[in-house]
Amino acid sequence: MKAMKQVLYAAAMSVCLCGALAQAASVSGTVTNKTTGKPAAGDKVALVDVQAGMAEVAQATTDAQGRYTLNEPGSGPYLVRVTHQGAGYFIAAPQGGGPGDIPVYDVAAKVDGVSIEADVIELETDNGGLHVTERYFVHNTSSPPKTEWSPKTFVVSLPAGATIVGTAAQRPTGLPTSVRLDPAGPKDQYAFNFPIQPDEGEKDTLFQLEYTLPYSDGKFTFHPRPSLPTQNVGVLLPKSMTFAAGSGSVFQQVQEDPGVQTFVARNLAPGAALEFTVSGTGSMPRGQQAAGPQGGDNSGQASPANGQPGGGIGEPINTPDPLSKYKWWILGGLALVLAAAAAFLLRKPAGAVTTGSAVAASAGGATAAYVPTGSPAAKNTALLNALKEELFSLESEKLSGKVKPEEYAEVKAALETVLKRALKRSS
Repeated sequence: MKAMKQVLYAAAMSVCLCGALAQAASVSGTVTNKTTGKPAAGDKVALVDVQAGMAEVAQATTDAQGRYTLNEPGSGPYLVRVTHQGAGYFIAAPQGGGPGDIPVYDVAAKVDGVSIEADVIELETDNGGLHVTERYFVHNTSSPPKTEWSPKTFVVSLPAGATIVGTAAQRPTGLPTSVRLDPAGPKDQYAFNFPIQPDEGEKDTLFQLEYTLPYSDGKFTFHPRPSLPTQNVGVLLPKSMTFAAGSGSVFQQVQEDPGVQTFVARNLAPGAALEFTVSGTGSMPRGQQAAGPQGGDNSGQASPANGQPGGGIGEPINTPDPLSKYKWWILGGLALVLAAAAAFLLRKPAGAVTTGSAVAASAGGATAAYVPTGSPAAKNTALLNALKEELFSLESEKLSGKVKPEEYAEVKAALETVLKRALKRSS
C-alpha cells in the first residue's frame, strides 16, 4: 500500500509539473544589427509587463549569435525590449512560440539622411482658444542605416504663449507612445528625447504635439521654422476660418475637402522663415474621412497598417496634393483606433483624465504615458466602446466606398484582435 501511495504521489506530481510546464511560455529570438548586418552580441533584452507599469519581469543578454530566451511569468501582454547602444527597440512578445526576432541599428547623435517629409498643422477653435495638433513625419534614409538619438533628437519651436496639452511619438513599425518633451535652450524651443529609426519601407517616424494658444481677439500669426530640410508644411483648418499667408511666404491651396481647407508650402531649408495668420472660429470634422471620387487610383500610397498614414484620397486633375497620403490618418479616425489599441498596450484610453502616476519606460528617454486611476472595469468599458464605434465607422466607410479593400481588411483585423482581447479581459 505504501508503495502504491508513493507511485500515485509521483504520478500526481508529474501531472502538476507537466501542467505547469504547459502553462509556462518562453520567448526566443535573434537580435540583428542592421547597420553591420551581423548578430548583435551582448545587448540587454528585457520582457516588459505592460499591465505592471512597464516593469521588467525577465532579463537576458544576447549571445555571440545574437540569440536570447526569456521566460514569461504569466499570460501578458508583454513587450520585448532590446537596448542597443543606449536606444530601445520594441516588439510585441510573440504568442504561440513564434520567433521574437528584433532588428537594431547603431546609434549616432546626428546621421545623414534625416529630413521632414511633412509638418502638418491642424487648427480649430475650442473654448475661446486656438487648439493646434502638429504632426511631423520624419524620414531617416541613412546609409548604412543608423538610428539618430540623443537627449535632443528632434527639436521643435512652439509659438509664444503655447500651452502643451500632450506629446507622442511613433516608431516606423510601432504604436504611438506618450514621450517626454524637454526645453532645448532657446525660449519656446523643445526637444523630443526619442530615437529616429531608419525608415521601414514607406513607414517613417512620427512626432505629435497638441497645444493651445491664446485667441481672445480671434486672430493668431504663426512663424514656423523647420529644424531640418522639409518637403512640405501643411496647414489644415475648417472652412469657416480664414487663412492668410505672410509677406514672403508662399502657400498653395490644394485639395478641396468638405469642411477642410489645406494650404501647403514646399521644399524648405532648415531655419526657413514662414508666416501665416488664421482668424475666425470653427471645428474640424469629426469621424469624417476625406476621400476623393470612388474608384480613384491611389496606388503607391502608404498603407494605414501599423499606424501609418494611408491613401484613400483622390487627386484633382492638375492639382496634386502632397498631403493626401496623410489625410486619411489625420481625418479618418485611425488616430482613435491607435489610441484605443495603445490604451490596451502602452498608453491611457482616449479621453481619460491625465491624473494618476506617470510611468517611466526605459525606451530612449520615453515615458509610457499615464496610468489612469479609474477602475479596471471602467477603463475596459471605455476601450470596448471606442473599439465598437470604430468598427461601426469602418463598416460605414466600406459601404460608401471611402476605404480601399486592403485598408479595410488590415484595419478591421487589427480592431478585431484588440476587441477580442478586451472582451476576454472583461469576462
